[in-house]
Amino acid sequence: AGSAADATAGKGVYDKSCKSCHGADGTPNAAVAKMMKVEMKDLKSPEIQALSDTDLKKIITEGKGKMKPAKSVSGASLDDVVAYVRTLKH
Repeated sequence: AGSAADATAGKGVYDKSCKSCHGADGTPNAAVAKMMKVEMKDLKSPEIQALSDTDLKKIITEGKGKMKPAKSVSGASLDDVVAYVRTLKH
């Protein structure tokens, strides 16, 4: 059996790979959203939190819309980031 995902480790990966666009607490960076002309979803929102772990991993690894794949996030780090995103919900 694999080890459980580590949300604390996930925060470190998130801070490095995701925070610049998605904000420290999952609130989108308005300047980035405006520059890219996209509406970014708040990662704390029920809509995002309702996605399955598999869906979240797919978005992280394959990208979605104008979001490019986060190639630096893979393997156990991918599980850790998803675990961290889960801690953001209201």
